[in-house]
Amino acid sequence: MIGASGGPPPDLSNAEVVDYTPIEGDGRFRLKLKDGATIEVRLEIMNILRAGNEPNTGLPTYIVQSTPLIRLVDCPKELRKLPARPGTGKDQKSLPGFG
Repeated sequence: MIGASGGPPPDLSNAEVVDYTPIEGDGRFRLKLKDGATIEVRLEIMNILRAGNEPNTGLPTYIVQSTPLIRLVDCPKELRKLPARPGTGKDQKSLPGFG
């Protein structure tokens, strides 16, 4: 929220949806994790609402409704496991008869 002062949450009963145009980039970040995996995170903007103005500063208050989309790009072999057998809840390595 832009312009928030830590006071009470803004009144959303009169909030209006604000259209937007991306200025640069597509909101994707590639991150190398300490365990060796690489993930890509993209922030999907659902709505931007203008919820009036902050009383102390007069600045407009915006609410951004978003969700992160996360994709595994690369994963070291040592982090991989065999998939669980359907209906057992156990991975195949723990079942007798599997190598």
